[in-house]
Amino acid sequence: MVTVVGAGFAGVEAAWALAERGVPVRLYEMRPLTTTPAHETGWFAELVCSNSLKSKLPTSPAGRLKEEMRALGSLVIRLAEEHAVPGGEALAVDRERFGEAVTAAVVRHPLIEVRREEWTPAASSPGDTVIVATGPLSTDPVSEWLAQVTGRQHLYFYDAVSPTVDASTVDLSVAFAQSRYDKGGDDYLNCPFEKDSYLAFVEALVTAERVPLHAFEAGGKRDAPLSPPQKEEEFLAKVQYFSGCMPIEVIAERGARSLAFGNFKPVGLTDPRTGRRPYAALQLRPENREKTLYSLVACQNRLRFGEQRRVFRMVPGLERAEFVRYGVIHRNTYLEAPKALTPWLELRELAGVFVSGQLTGVEGYVESAAMGIWSGIVTAARVGGGKAPLPPRETAYGSLLSHLQDPTDRPFAPMNVNWGLFPEPAEPSRDKGVRRERKLAAAVAGLEAWLEALDSSAIPAPKGTLGV
Repeated sequence: MVTVVGAGFAGVEAAWALAERGVPVRLYEMRPLTTTPAHETGWFAELVCSNSLKSKLPTSPAGRLKEEMRALGSLVIRLAEEHAVPGGEALAVDRERFGEAVTAAVVRHPLIEVRREEWTPAASSPGDTVIVATGPLSTDPVSEWLAQVTGRQHLYFYDAVSPTVDASTVDLSVAFAQSRYDKGGDDYLNCPFEKDSYLAFVEALVTAERVPLHAFEAGGKRDAPLSPPQKEEEFLAKVQYFSGCMPIEVIAERGARSLAFGNFKPVGLTDPRTGRRPYAALQLRPENREKTLYSLVACQNRLRFGEQRRVFRMVPGLERAEFVRYGVIHRNTYLEAPKALTPWLELRELAGVFVSGQLTGVEGYVESAAMGIWSGIVTAARVGGGKAPLPPRETAYGSLLSHLQDPTDRPFAPMNVNWGLFPEPAEPSRDKGVRRERKLAAAVAGLEAWLEALDSSAIPAPKGTLGV
């Protein structure tokens, strides 16, 4: 029997993938007996924020991932479609009906034993197969255990990262490649400000609407806004302890030129359009080996997403940038996956223990559920004495797992599925639409090959008849 800890999106999919392949599961869920500041019900796979599961268009990254999940027998996607509400191109769901349906299906499955109690590492014995899918608000015992097993430096308690843009949407007639004083190659792109554009950016930055702080993020027990300024400073001090960062808007409030002498200092750079040093410069750093994604260096912030898009598009060279991830500073427990996990989501330091969902370093309901299916397939293969074949790099699954295994020296940060994670097509094109069509075609072909590999392996196929 496999133990699955947590009945969020990842835990539900992991348990379902196992049970539908004939493997008995013991699923632990502490709610509603013990709750978290973010949850309100005892339903499995509760939607705690938006009720949207992103795009349902099969030509989008999120839609492509859903197609792959359907092919693997996803419970979440099937029930989300059954309980969908109008949402345009997005798959939006009725929270109550969806949560009730997921819970009922899992509870009624003959091979899933549900335990409504808190799991602790002491509940499992050496040699047990365990999937930990406890999410970003993991309990203290689980977080402490993961820190001990992986090394405390590989477990993050706060997500403090900068926005990330699609490299193909950066205006390279403005942004230029150069390292300071031409030392260290030209991996960085630089967005040069003149004085007027810089001051306008700073003004927009400090007046932009921010995401309110919440008590549980700073260690409190209530999901209630904190009252600045004292509480906010306490929170920022805590975040700085874990992440060594400060929100860019807070730095800008200290004086109009604070960024020009700090995060945006232009020393050692020469704008090739003018032949002189810019007034200030925002640097972009490659986010992956292929350089299809760039992060805005030292631009972590707490602005609302719409405000980030508006303000950062004021940066020269980013006027038409497509953001694949926005900057955040919030509580979000996750592992440094490239160093802590194998591609099969198994802890490198503890065989037989797998991690799934947001703990792996993916973001979003759909991505978490996708990792749940993968961990279920992997453990079903392990129980049967086999090894699950990895998805091709071209697939949505392969692209997400590649991000979780990217060995670059950059700080690891969670990521949603996006076009920048997919490999560049074998036949290059300057046309963004053509490139994406070719990426999509490669993903479709990759899924077909992967399904054939799974069928020919020792992994039982999902029966599709055991569940309700």
